[in-house]
Amino acid sequence: MKRSTFRVLFYLKSNLKKNGNGVIMGRITVDGEQVQFSTKLEILPEQWNKAQGKANGTGLRIAEINRQLDLIKSNITVYYNQQMASVGYITAHKLKNVILGIDHKEHTIISYFEKFNAQYKLKVGINTTWTTYTKYELTKNRLIEFLNKKYNTKDILLREFTTALLQEFYLFLRTEHGSGNNNAMKNLQRLRAIFKYIATTGYDEFRDPYLGFKMSFEKHSREYLEKGEIDIIYHKKFQSKSLERVRDIFVFSCYTGLSYSDIVDLKTDNIRTAFDNNLWIMGQRQKTGVKFNVRLLDIPKQIIEKYSKNRSGANLLPCITNQKMNEYLKEIAKLCNISKNITFHVARHSFATLCLTEGVPIESVSKMLGHTDIRTTQIYARIIDQKLSNDMEDLALKLNKKGQNNLKEKVS
Repeated sequence: MKRSTFRVLFYLKSNLKKNGNGVIMGRITVDGEQVQFSTKLEILPEQWNKAQGKANGTGLRIAEINRQLDLIKSNITVYYNQQMASVGYITAHKLKNVILGIDHKEHTIISYFEKFNAQYKLKVGINTTWTTYTKYELTKNRLIEFLNKKYNTKDILLREFTTALLQEFYLFLRTEHGSGNNNAMKNLQRLRAIFKYIATTGYDEFRDPYLGFKMSFEKHSREYLEKGEIDIIYHKKFQSKSLERVRDIFVFSCYTGLSYSDIVDLKTDNIRTAFDNNLWIMGQRQKTGVKFNVRLLDIPKQIIEKYSKNRSGANLLPCITNQKMNEYLKEIAKLCNISKNITFHVARHSFATLCLTEGVPIESVSKMLGHTDIRTTQIYARIIDQKLSNDMEDLALKLNKKGQNNLKEKVS
């Protein structure tokens, strides 16, 4: 049986730090395979013996550096011999992971994140969307970036992931990526799902860093368009066919409440004649899997008819990417002299508020929107209450002003 070749040596990193020190690196070689790792020790170049791969000189600090290097080499060698004796095989990468505390038997946050995402990917098209999956991938990559910049590593042990580190990750998202509070909290919310997943695996040493961390979302008023604003957009003449198509699909959503992903998935067979002899959109929300039924009103009917002749395949409407849609919608708002920040999701909000303003019961609105919890729909009811309050405030100001003017006329 051929004997495995094995070697451990240390060398000084060529790029020096600002303090003039060089970082002492380790190199493991097994059967020609080489890996490098940082010992996290540093020394002045003139104190390093390149030939012997150790610190040169006298004094307590030099002695301690050499002691640490001997200990690292000894630990690697012991593990190498154990593995060769028991299984007869070991890789340089495996030895590196052992010395860094990232052995496959250990538990690290990124390894669990990857397992979670792999399982989550299998749910796409069943009870979740590709978009949601990519958001989990984004959070994982943001976490790797944070660990790399802050701690010079791409992964850490679970036992090292503390509440303080969680707070640092939050600040990293706010400062390095310019995330708002709610966007940063959404990333932490997805990360929390990973820790909940870890808890189900039965890992004995699991400690939840979220126990000492408070998730806090800022409340923002949901933007929506009133009926008059939707009419302005719908009747606006555009020179660009691209703007016209985006406008039509946006208005279609304003009168159906369908989200972007649901409209993308909308097929001709989703349009059916119901028991009342009216045409309805019948489908299942891609995000939640909840079924929805929405009656087709005249305007969305006209939009479907407009694109029926040039329809490609079974898709009902000619959709482009959500990002491009939102870019065009900003231009449309500008051309229509609407100062509100319009995104495609505003159409869904507009449908809900329009229905509630016109007296459609909240239970019916909730069912049409495909909400799993009526409390989600009640958010729009609060918007209507706020609008009512604002309208009454305007009325009160007008009446009070008129009353004061009448009083002045009588006095004069």
